[in-house]
Amino acid sequence: MGWLVQAILSFLAAAGFGIIFNAPRKMLAYCGFVGMAGWMVYSVFNVLWGDLIKASFLGAFVVALVAHIFAKRFRTPMIIFSVAGIIPLVPGGTAYNAMRHFVENDHLTAISFATRALMVSGAIAMGLVFAEVIIQLFFRSRMKKKGVQ
Repeated sequence: MGWLVQAILSFLAAAGFGIIFNAPRKMLAYCGFVGMAGWMVYSVFNVLWGDLIKASFLGAFVVALVAHIFAKRFRTPMIIFSVAGIIPLVPGGTAYNAMRHFVENDHLTAISFATRALMVSGAIAMGLVFAEVIIQLFFRSRMKKKGVQ
């Protein structure tokens, strides 16, 4: 699938989940942009490295960074952007395949899919947390430079 098609579809998926999660109407395009940015970083690094875990970590990291920037700019909670933006990265198909193979008593394949879904989910969570920690450290050091304690 072409890069442009991936960008458009990830934008639509994130914006669509923004609608489902009742994000403010004016913020839906920004929710879509956050999801698109995360997915494109994920896609580029998945092609370069061929590692879903590292690519998912970096995609989630970018989602959290861009969501934080938009939250500061528009004075809205970061969760509006990050929840909708993370949706394209969620390994739902892999989790579905794990459950399907468990039901079909193909346990070895199911464990393989479940492990992959768990690892990708953990990488996404770590990417979000690491970005938040780095942002907090950045703002804390910026406040100290200004002399505000």
